Amino acid sequence: MTSLKATAAALALLVALPGVANAQSTSDDATVDVSGTVAGLCILGDPSRTSVPLGQLINTSGPQVGKLTAISAQTINLPNSFCNFAGTNLRVSAQALLSSDTNAVQTGFARAVNFTSTVSNWATQNATVTTAAAAGGATPSAQGTGGTQPAPKIADLTLTLNGFTVPSNLLLVAGTYSGSVTITLGPAATP
Repeated sequence: MTSLKATAAALALLVALPGVANAQSTSDDATVDVSGTVAGLCILGDPSRTSVPLGQLINTSGPQVGKLTAISAQTINLPNSFCNFAGTNLRVSAQALLSSDTNAVQTGFARAVNFTSTVSNWATQNATVTTAAAAGGATPSAQGTGGTQPAPKIADLTLTLNGFTVPSNLLLVAGTYSGSVTITLGPAATP
């Protein structure tokens, strides 16, 4: 019976002194910071066409024989183009179509076809440029810049080629003609 009394007394002591029973139940905490970075990134979607074959560039009969034929607007889509940061724009550079024949052109002939390139659906102002090559092919390059996009954006861009012309509506010399358009999507240039 004495041992039962001693156990009851010990139990009463533990109940009477709650701090003693909880002294072994302590906690602590630590904080670990986790961080990372996201690089600014601009990606142009794959062009729906990587070349634009225009075919025969001149009229081969009729009142405009030997002169530039009517060429319909050509469109190329660049789906899912994006920049993950603000302050970006589109820049477009174009090279007029020039004849592979690099000989000097005679009076009345040209070896250049100019055109307008417009890239739309990025900012409120499209990126547009029109080449202005001379009849002999001088100064075939031109550049244009669109407006600034103020926020990260993903969009389906459209490149439109139109307004095909020959300097002074001259006759075109025979040969293979080629030009190009380069689109750049990235941070807006600051002055």
